[in-house]
Amino acid sequence: MSARNNQANKAAARERLRAEREAQAKKDRARRQLIVGVSAVAVLAAAGGIGYAVVQANQPTAWETAADAKTITAPKNTEGENGTTVVVGKASAKKTLELYEDSRCPVCATFEQSVGSTVEKDVEAGKYKVKYVGATFIDNMDKGEGSKNALSALGAALDVSPEAFLDYKAALYSAKWHPEESEDKFAKDSYLLEVADTVPALKGNAAFKKHVEDGTFDAWAMKMSKTFDESGVTGTPTLKMDGKTLTAQGSQNPPLTVEEFNAALTPLLAG
Repeated sequence: MSARNNQANKAAARERLRAEREAQAKKDRARRQLIVGVSAVAVLAAAGGIGYAVVQANQPTAWETAADAKTITAPKNTEGENGTTVVVGKASAKKTLELYEDSRCPVCATFEQSVGSTVEKDVEAGKYKVKYVGATFIDNMDKGEGSKNALSALGAALDVSPEAFLDYKAALYSAKWHPEESEDKFAKDSYLLEVADTVPALKGNAAFKKHVEDGTFDAWAMKMSKTFDESGVTGTPTLKMDGKTLTAQGSQNPPLTVEEFNAALTPLLAG
């Protein structure tokens, strides 16, 4: 091979190497640009996601929206502003027993399981009427929604009839269905409807079911809860008649047996 050809071959080889290096450099630049672009998009997406999350976190909950509602749908068989006066019993009854309860309250469950049937019999006999005031403070203490949801469902039962309301309240507080305070079972509509199936007036009642699932009386429940908050009562169950709080003899505790209840109530009925 001549020296000229050898030099030409070397020059060609150098040119090919230069071209390959330039091509590789272009690929490297393109790759870096792609990585930077993707990273920028990822940063923007992350920022957007964080922004969306912040916006969502600042949105009011359904219950907060219900609490601020301007228009309140109150159940039938209620009275007063926003329908928060719930009185069950014969109009001829001269006395009224005020009953303050939270649906998740375990002590309320104890009261209802032991004394509830006595109260119902007394109401049917016309000894007194019952004014019910529902609370939801346990939801705030235990971070749940069951007190509010159960109160709304009680509103749906009251919309059917006062009797359905009393029967459903008794079922919710029963030993079979009342959950531990730490278990927020009443937050589930399906559980509330399962309990309702044990009440003849509510079993298969399409209107009741729709009100529970649609939250028809959610805003009413929040107004009722506000009524409790403004009552000055600090715990549940609390029972009052003629402005006097009923307590077990020799204590500041609510009466939790029929004997304690009758002993506290009888003097007030006679007065």
